Amino acid sequence: MAGRLAGKVAIITGAGSGIGRASAKLFAAEGARVMCADIDTANVEETARLIGPAAIAATVDVAKAADIERMVTQTVAAFGQLDILYANAGIGEATNAIDMTLEQWERMIAINLTSVWLSAKYTLPHMIAAGGGSIINQSSTAGLIGIPDLPHYSSAKSGVIGLTRQIAAEYGPKNIRCNAICPSSIPTPLVSRVWEQRALEAGNTSTLAEQQAVVAARHPMRRIGTLADCANLALFLASDESGWISGVAVPLDGALTAT
Repeated sequence: MAGRLAGKVAIITGAGSGIGRASAKLFAAEGARVMCADIDTANVEETARLIGPAAIAATVDVAKAADIERMVTQTVAAFGQLDILYANAGIGEATNAIDMTLEQWERMIAINLTSVWLSAKYTLPHMIAAGGGSIINQSSTAGLIGIPDLPHYSSAKSGVIGLTRQIAAEYGPKNIRCNAICPSSIPTPLVSRVWEQRALEAGNTSTLAEQQAVVAARHPMRRIGTLADCANLALFLASDESGWISGVAVPLDGALTAT
């Protein structure tokens, strides 16, 4: 099918690279007009350029409420409506509960959890006024199961799932759906940096491709995910095809969390 998001307007945070860029391109190809938001000005402007007239770009630090409010205001001013929010922006970092500093904890929670709430806070009034919408929050398999080296990341991603369910329950009567995507290993720039950090700290000299092969072997489907895997799921949750799906945390993990 084509035109699955025809007539809709979407915001995608973290659209400067990885899953965010892949999703922005796919949403636009399916008929949406897209606000591409990212802290990296050059990269997010490149995403919008690749899409063309259906996209605009904004430099946004998702840890700052004023930036998120401006992002939403600019979107509505440019396109006249707001139907879809994909709160995808995030960071990753390997550490442990003993060595982690308070600064590391607070930064991770601010970018990976507080920003998701702030994005919903400023988006929801427009969706309520319009009679509905779809919010997609980026969580992780680390929000579903315990994974070593990710105490603050896992905590934030677990919080995203709780927030997702709460928004779905409270705003369902307003015809607003809210779901979370929980990807396992997808080789985005963020994930690749975490793998490289772990390898360095462990004195591991293996290449990134070798590390990916090890990670793939842990998944029952024997591969890691792709950007398209996540973008396609986000498209489904954004579209009317998922019209009675809300409050769900969807594992995207090749059956990792089923084992």
